[in-house]
This record gives sequence, structure tokens and C-alpha cells, in this order.
Amino acid sequence: MDLLLCAVGLVLVMEGVPYVAFPEKMKQALAKIPLLPTPLMRIFGMAAVAAGLVLIYISRRML
Repeated sequence: MDLLLCAVGLVLVMEGVPYVAFPEKMKQALAKIPLLPTPLMRIFGMAAVAAGLVLIYISRRML
């Protein structure tokens, strides 16, 4: 449970950094999201999930 809370906290930190560092650029980037085709968004989502699973696998193998 401690590891899960740590992971969620790390995700929140990583998600929040761009909004703090580049708020205007984030507004511009978020405004473009509805213009992306759905299949492309799914590919990005699948790539993010795959990258996350690979990182989890690698980090667990190192312990």
C-alpha cells in the first residue's frame, strides 16, 4: 500500500510540473487535444500504458 501511495504521489507531481513551469504553453497544448483524431489519441494512450508497464517491470526486476 505504501508503494501505491508513493506511485500515485509521483504521478501527481509529474503531472503538475508542466502546469507550474509553463502554464500558457499548457493552455495552448490542451486546446489542441480536441482536434486530434480519436485513433491517434488511442495510439498515444496505448504507448503510454506500454511504457508504464515496461518501467514497472524494469523497476521490479531491479529490487
